[in-house]
Amino acid sequence: MNATQEQLKLKFEQALVAAFGPDLAGVDPILVAASNPKFGDYQANVALSLSKKLGKQPRAIASTIVEKLDVSEICEPPEIAGPGFINLKLKTAYLEAQLNAIQADPRLGIPTAKTPQREIVDFSSPNIAKEMHVGHLRSTIIGDSIARVLEFQGHDVLRLNHVGDWGTQFGMLIAYLREVYPEALTTANALDIGDLVTFYRKAKQRFDADEAFQETARQEVVRLQAGAEDTLHAWKLLCEQSRQEFQIIYDLLDVRVIERGESFYNPLLPGVVEDLEKSGLLVENQGAKCVFVEGFTNREGEPLPLIVQKSDGGYNYATTDLAALRYRIQQDEAKRIIYVTDAGQANHFAQFIKVARKAGWVPDDVELVHVTFGLVLGEDGKKFKTRSGDTVRLRDLLDEAIARARTDLKARLQEEERQEAEEFINKVAEVVGISAVKYADLSQNRTSNYIFSYDKMLDLKGNTAPYMLYAYARIQGISRKGDINFKELADNAKVLLQHETELALAKYLLQLDEVINTVEQDLLPHRLCEYLYELSKKFNQFYDRDRGVQVLNAEEPLRTSRLVLCDLTARTLKLGLSLLGIQVLERM
Repeated sequence: MNATQEQLKLKFEQALVAAFGPDLAGVDPILVAASNPKFGDYQANVALSLSKKLGKQPRAIASTIVEKLDVSEICEPPEIAGPGFINLKLKTAYLEAQLNAIQADPRLGIPTAKTPQREIVDFSSPNIAKEMHVGHLRSTIIGDSIARVLEFQGHDVLRLNHVGDWGTQFGMLIAYLREVYPEALTTANALDIGDLVTFYRKAKQRFDADEAFQETARQEVVRLQAGAEDTLHAWKLLCEQSRQEFQIIYDLLDVRVIERGESFYNPLLPGVVEDLEKSGLLVENQGAKCVFVEGFTNREGEPLPLIVQKSDGGYNYATTDLAALRYRIQQDEAKRIIYVTDAGQANHFAQFIKVARKAGWVPDDVELVHVTFGLVLGEDGKKFKTRSGDTVRLRDLLDEAIARARTDLKARLQEEERQEAEEFINKVAEVVGISAVKYADLSQNRTSNYIFSYDKMLDLKGNTAPYMLYAYARIQGISRKGDINFKELADNAKVLLQHETELALAKYLLQLDEVINTVEQDLLPHRLCEYLYELSKKFNQFYDRDRGVQVLNAEEPLRTSRLVLCDLTARTLKLGLSLLGIQVLERM
């Protein structure tokens, strides 16, 4: 099925050509959702934009377009308003037919992408030998949601975790552990991740203060790069130790990601430098090999180089990122590569991508997108920290959300005098707690900072995960109360729209495809959150005892029609939430 807006856009394009000739083929009809329902459902503003080109008044242009516009199967007769706006109101019969058509479809009538392609989402990316902290929250959650949307659209998505598993920090840590805890370098799981982090900090302090230790650490890096058996074995143990801890977080968040760390690209780094040299882009600057590209300057206003090989012969992040980009284009055959990192890295990404383009490594049909996001702030408006000022561990943050959800649930059960099994309480607390954290993040425009508040994100009212989950559970409650099997309604049921709240809900249900298409393009998951929140509100207005309609007590055929509307709402919520990485609950 085509999105309603797409169908209408096509009709307008045909009308423009019929009215004014082939020169107007492909002109955007500027079709948008109406800002006020009293004007209809959609509004085309193309007449105003064509006034200068055609030398006519916009209202006259609008009249000519409407004469050639055939939307009779979809809309009531178009109306011209103001200086030349063309307003469209969807026919009730059209809405009923659309809903009847999608109710038997598991995808709710949403088509897959016309041209599916290989897309890479690079997200999460913690560092080995360090714990995941609140700084990894947004990349992990946003990246997972983007991957889910692209997968749903039919793209071949490669979810990559570009972990920091190579470089000087490993020489430093291995050298230190050789002295103080050699068992950790030969025996699996000799340390837990917390101890490993403590040793890492001590190694860094020693590295910064002790020149002899610095040299020892550098030698360990050389041994690692040369593949020395004992150093390589120690490195693998440290990586595996961190990997196990990361997996606990990913399982809790229901996130799938394939690890392909910096070490994977290490053999490719000399080739990057060699090819840049061959292309004439490489410049030696203070002993380092660099590339200069326009538009990048330091604080003094001097040209800022991208260093690809340090004066000591070592490589850095830029070299690895260039190697990864080439591999993803040449070997993975990606057509769109999406990097999900904080906005602070915007300059680095812009610079190395520009270098790659200048080197001719990025074909015209490959799109590179840096998906940036803001900071997670505490309620004091500053970077989210523990009371002692440390960075918040991600595991602690998630455990706290679950614990608070459990406390809230137990208080509600006591208030309602409900008895529930401990298994039910644990399941609901985990789903609500994790969902609340995810939704609070995703419902913000990712480019902005946001304030982290457990109280707000766990609220049953407002634009929160619990509100969405409650709307879904409420519909399942209708099913239980009426002993209804929603799956058995689809065969013969017909949607009939009579009440204004039914019409409002129906129109909104049919906008999901437009929303998902938008998220696929602009990679802003908060648009899907906004849609689901509005849908939940429209359902509650439809079902509200005072203003809404009767469902279980309605006469047939309205009873079955309204049950179908309930089922379509629940399935839309479930689908939309799944694209955000959020599970639903049959009962809360």
